[in-house]
Amino acid sequence: MTRKRKISIAIISVLLSALLLTSGVMIYRELSSQQKEKEDFDALAELVEMPVTNPPITSEPPPAETAEPSEATEPEKPLRDLSPLFEQNSECIGWLCIPDTAVNYPVMHTPRNPQKYLRMNFYGEYSQSGVPFLDYRCSPDSGNLLIYGHNMKNGTMFGELKSYTDPAFCADHPIIEFQTADGLLCYTVSEVKITDTSDKWYENISGELFEGKRCLVLSTCYGGGNGRLLIIATEIQ
Repeated sequence: MTRKRKISIAIISVLLSALLLTSGVMIYRELSSQQKEKEDFDALAELVEMPVTNPPITSEPPPAETAEPSEATEPEKPLRDLSPLFEQNSECIGWLCIPDTAVNYPVMHTPRNPQKYLRMNFYGEYSQSGVPFLDYRCSPDSGNLLIYGHNMKNGTMFGELKSYTDPAFCADHPIIEFQTADGLLCYTVSEVKITDTSDKWYENISGELFEGKRCLVLSTCYGGGNGRLLIIATEIQ
């Protein structure tokens, strides 16, 4: 092997090593960033965690029932305390949760800067995941609510929504909760729709009446390009 060839091989080896090192550093930074974002959202979720509603333990026996109740009623679902979020960031309007899934996040609203939280975290710093946000054409008290979130490959944000294309998952996770300063609204998933941004129906979705029903729509990217996955849920009266 000639000296020139040896030098060429050595240079190529150095370049490949540098490329692998750079790629490794980039992957590490991305994973670290995703982990930090997850920890930040976990901290916010803990901050607004619903209070325990179990009755206190007592040695006294419960009083005997004197009469049957006239009508059975379900206990009200405990509310999260959202005041710490509102104090930290006035652009936060509520909390979105799909029980037993990864969807458990604050929701932002900036009508004058619609996509502000597309790549920004709750604290105003750059974020690949962003924060779910309400469409600028809506308001928290609108008849229909359209909320956007990223379809993250690691399953965070709205990444788990693609599971709704499986009827079994849809049947097991039918309820979506959205709490604002005005209280808690619950919705039941009524339709899973795959569309794209060129669809005129998609353009007008924030004003869609859905046959007179009040609906919550979760929108995320799907299938690459302009594809969108919509989870449409009807308010439970």
